[in-house]
Amino acid sequence: MKLNQLPINEYADFYKTYIQALDDVELIDELEICLHEFIKFVQNLPMDKFDYQYEVGKWTIKEIIQHLIDSERVFSYRALRISRNDKTPLPGFDENYYVDNSNGKERSLQSLLTEMAVVRQSTLSLFNSFSQEQLTKIGFASNREVSVRAIGFIIIGHQKHHQKIFLERYF
Repeated sequence: MKLNQLPINEYADFYKTYIQALDDVELIDELEICLHEFIKFVQNLPMDKFDYQYEVGKWTIKEIIQHLIDSERVFSYRALRISRNDKTPLPGFDENYYVDNSNGKERSLQSLLTEMAVVRQSTLSLFNSFSQEQLTKIGFASNREVSVRAIGFIIIGHQKHHQKIFLERYF
């Protein structure tokens, strides 16, 4: 499924910046490609930048990687529930609490990248299991309607958003 097949009414306005910043990518291919691009990008960053904060109170690069891992798990769980026709509204989550309680800052870069790859493989397996009908199912998360396929593109756009922030604010 390509991005140009995703109607804008299948995701909240909050996610527009993530999704509209993407080229017309194919969902499954891009979930895999952008992971490899991200890992290569991070491995080429100077080692002294991983614990750097560009401003007091902002997250380090390692904390942002942990945030990406945690967020992808939450988004994938939402996609699973919605794909299975679970009509239960799904709550939001406070990303700041997750980062504050994640231990991401103390972890090694390699352990973070390994976990990110494992989580992405799980996400890929999940999205590969969805039928076309399941991809178009719509549920409620964070008090907004969202489709399963939109969640996949949100995962991609969210990762690319933070990669762009690395370039803009950490160097």
